[in-house]
Amino acid sequence: MKKFNIRKVLDGLKEVSSSTPSVQVGPQENHLIQETLQSEHFQLCKTVRHGFPYQPSSMAFDPVQKILAIGTQNGALRLFGRPGVECYCQHESGAAVIQLQFLINEGALVSALADDSVHLWNLRQKRPAILHSLKFSKERITFCHLPFQSKWLYIGTERGNIHLVNVESFMLSGYVIMWNKAIELSSKAHPGPVVHISDNPMDEGKLIIGYESGIVVLWDLKSKKADCRYTYDEAIHSVAWHHEGKQFICSHSDGTLTIWNIRGQGKPIQTITPHGKQPKDGKKPEPCKPILKVEYKTTRIGEPFMILSGGLSYDTVGRRPCLTVMHGKSTAVLEMDYPIVDFLTLCETPYANDFQEPYAVVVLLEKDLVVIDLAQNGYPIFENPYPLTIHESPVTCCEYFADCPVDLIPALYSVGSRQKRQGYSKKEWPISGGNWGQGTQSYPEIIITGHADGTVKFWDASAIMLQVLYKLKTAKVFDRNRSKEDKGSTEVSDEDPFAIQIMAWCPESRMLCVAGVSANVIIYRFSKLEVTTEVVQLLEVRMQYELNDIESPDCGGGEQTSALPTPGASPQTSGPPSHPSTSSNNSDGGNMPCLKVRSTPLKQSAGYQVDLVVQLVWVSGEPPQQITSLALNSSYGLVVFGNSNGLAVVDYVQKTVVLNLGTVELYGSNDPYQRQPRSPRKTRQPSGGLCDINEGSATSEDRCKSPTSAKMSRKLSLPTELKPDLDHRDNSFSRSRSSSVTSIDKEAREAISSFHFSETFARKGDSTLTPCLYVGTTLGTVLALALTLPPAGEQRQLQPVIISPTGMLVRLKGSIMRMAYLDSTGAMLPPAFEPWFEPNVTADGEEREKVRKRRPVSVSPSTSQDLNESQYAVVCSEKQAKVISLPSQTCIYKHSITETSFILRADVVQMSQGVCLACFCANGHIMTLSVPGLRPLMDVNYLPLTDMRIARTFCFTNLGQAMYLCSPTEAQRLTYSQDTCENLQEMLGELFTPVETPEAPNRGFFKGLFGGGAQSLDREELFGEISSGKASRSLAQHIPGPGGIEGMKGAASGVVGDLARARIALDERGQKLGELDEKTAAMMASADYFSKHAHEMMLKCKDKKWYQF
Repeated sequence: MKKFNIRKVLDGLKEVSSSTPSVQVGPQENHLIQETLQSEHFQLCKTVRHGFPYQPSSMAFDPVQKILAIGTQNGALRLFGRPGVECYCQHESGAAVIQLQFLINEGALVSALADDSVHLWNLRQKRPAILHSLKFSKERITFCHLPFQSKWLYIGTERGNIHLVNVESFMLSGYVIMWNKAIELSSKAHPGPVVHISDNPMDEGKLIIGYESGIVVLWDLKSKKADCRYTYDEAIHSVAWHHEGKQFICSHSDGTLTIWNIRGQGKPIQTITPHGKQPKDGKKPEPCKPILKVEYKTTRIGEPFMILSGGLSYDTVGRRPCLTVMHGKSTAVLEMDYPIVDFLTLCETPYANDFQEPYAVVVLLEKDLVVIDLAQNGYPIFENPYPLTIHESPVTCCEYFADCPVDLIPALYSVGSRQKRQGYSKKEWPISGGNWGQGTQSYPEIIITGHADGTVKFWDASAIMLQVLYKLKTAKVFDRNRSKEDKGSTEVSDEDPFAIQIMAWCPESRMLCVAGVSANVIIYRFSKLEVTTEVVQLLEVRMQYELNDIESPDCGGGEQTSALPTPGASPQTSGPPSHPSTSSNNSDGGNMPCLKVRSTPLKQSAGYQVDLVVQLVWVSGEPPQQITSLALNSSYGLVVFGNSNGLAVVDYVQKTVVLNLGTVELYGSNDPYQRQPRSPRKTRQPSGGLCDINEGSATSEDRCKSPTSAKMSRKLSLPTELKPDLDHRDNSFSRSRSSSVTSIDKEAREAISSFHFSETFARKGDSTLTPCLYVGTTLGTVLALALTLPPAGEQRQLQPVIISPTGMLVRLKGSIMRMAYLDSTGAMLPPAFEPWFEPNVTADGEEREKVRKRRPVSVSPSTSQDLNESQYAVVCSEKQAKVISLPSQTCIYKHSITETSFILRADVVQMSQGVCLACFCANGHIMTLSVPGLRPLMDVNYLPLTDMRIARTFCFTNLGQAMYLCSPTEAQRLTYSQDTCENLQEMLGELFTPVETPEAPNRGFFKGLFGGGAQSLDREELFGEISSGKASRSLAQHIPGPGGIEGMKGAASGVVGDLARARIALDERGQKLGELDEKTAAMMASADYFSKHAHEMMLKCKDKKWYQF
């Protein structure tokens, strides 16, 4: 009879059970810890978005408020004021923003989108919202224009028509300028889409319309007909006025600029080809690339400025994009690092009919924002104060630290300030609008980003701001020049052999450890003094997976299980490759590291200085496996790293390898898995991750290459992804995995996925605390290693660190993600640390012999160890969490977090009310669980996981903060703390501040007398419903936005802000009423004077005959 297997049935039931199973609790009479965290302490919301707007498409500037707006191709809107004042909004449709127009000094912005919708944003609240929307259904929007101090928006379309929208009501006017009325009747061809609209600076009743085909029309709004038409053979890209309204300039697709008089209709008065070669025989210059935009700005003293983008000659292949500034007879060509999206000239006045007095140019590039100072010789750029350089090199990993030591940010800032470039403009940053928030959140926050070129950046992220503090270039440690006989050198030039994979940082000791994709680990110390390192200290480690060599646990050439260092494990400098052990496998000459450590002296400036480099070498023609986990402990002086072969512990004080073990050997004889031995000569493929060899095994020529060589495909991946049983999944994160971790058909490889140093009970039933290292694997096992450390001081330099495996603590379903320890009261036990000291001061004995500072571990003074446990271990895997009571090692709480998905990031974090476990799941859920009870406190379906970037960069930190990279250039921060959500409105900056609009330019006596100067227009009379009628209902649909309600909410928050705004409004009103009184009195006096004179004239002329006059 067939045996009935109840386990398989239970496994099947678990698979189909719900994704939020209940907490499973073990015996808990003796574990009644009062948990202070409740569901009401949690709320999830986005706080701020930092970085450069991804794929920008348009830009606008308010010259009075001094606010810059940038729109993107995915419908995002970013607003920038003074440094620290920035805001992110999103159009729901996600369509590209094709144009932005500020209602200058009104606290509002109009956006036009590629889906033919127009939106009005209210900027008078901290979180801007849409007040009105208009969706065109029959015509496609190509250009918008909103004159200063006008409420009528001109909208040009692809059909060549122009519609008018009232920005207050967002209703269409019945007044339409049809293309067939604008062009000459004799013209048979359609003029093309509208590419430009602007009114004459001196006459609001005259409108210039530019059509793509090359036709420009001067339209009289009152008479509803074309005054003049100007025709040119080449397509038009942009038009700009001279401020006196007598001339305008057009930029064309052949690289020419044409200047026209509004009176002369025939030909342009001047044609310029700024970058064209002038032939000697007087012929037309050769055509150039299109001039995409031109601006014409005048000054009171001196020549006008002509600023243009594009127009380079076609023979300048490979030349970078340029902005050309023509001022009088001088022409400056300013090269840019990326293609130009748009540029704007910043001027002293918002009035188009006055001398413009340009002082700066804002240039929006595809991946940067540059502001050029026009007032200084050489046109220097302003130093950009915004955190827009996150993507300088692609971000490969992130770490986030809240509530850091208070002296850290000043220390990093002081060394980072020495790295700043010189030659910037001396003037203040010109985008200076808005006000900072009034937040009370004051704890220091630091974000660390690792990048593809090997740089590590430290950012001050305190109080929802972001500012770069310090930049470390790890690639300086290595020789960059590859050998000439390296055949793949041309093919791998665009690869990233120095990319940062994992970072471990101890904020208290300031020790930093980074693991790179080329299987290297670099350990850094922080110093305020500059130093020159003659020889970079190097350790080369062999880690090799050899199941058939289990009898001699030399697996990877390290130490025996007793972990006593062998004489071969002395520090290796960058001489000929030698190894910590003599293994029988090194006879094939394949003992090369992936990168060569530099052999010349290394000058290290103040900041992070390299202390030790550890490299994994090629073994038996196989490249070293990618490092999947990393940890450091400054109190013990140890760094540990692991991969799919095993783990290695490095003593960075003595510069030796203390332990180098295969994963299988950690289990000893208690290995619960059945593993298939593999032949050492079998063609091997490294398990998943960064170094997949696509075409068989590496040949001897490839051995010295980085794992980014031509035969290898690189994909920065997660530690959870490093198992070979993941069915080669792509970015979609779909994967089928056995729910039972005891399946015997598992691949033999078991990678190390996490580490945790702690002072705890190493073995079951221990009564004393000892330093320990806990190791988590991808098969869900947690193994313990006891550390025996020499005494502090001189002995620490001489006596070896001894490590002994003490067996398995617990097994979970899925790869181990995170481990943490709690004391008997449920408070978190952080790992021991050493306080920072200056490493480059020669020790006088006392400085170095400081006793290691360890945070006190609270041991309950229990009379009987059985009745009162002293510690709790919290372990979280991809699928579930368990709490283990120590030293009895019994599981007291267990919670299945997800059945159908898997966890990408888990952190045990300190909230202001207690400790919790925070998880981010691949299905987009963000969850928090209480500890030690593992009660679900929050579960929010936050975002669907769309790409690997989010998974790779998501991290939680203390006090309810989290972040991830939402695009290649932007970091999104969020909070899961109710306190922060409540205070967020106060912390956010204000974009709109009450500013007096500058006075309009004086017309002057003679201009007033003879009818010169600016002509005004009653647009309301002309475009209103009474005179122009109603617009066609089918043309566009009006959609009211939620901005009104949001505005009320924003206004309701912060009573102090309300009172301040009310007071300012009253002051303004009182001031205006006072001015009105004065003007009324002046008008009455003038009327009296006129009446008196008129009466005198009447008396004088009363008795005269007609011929006497």
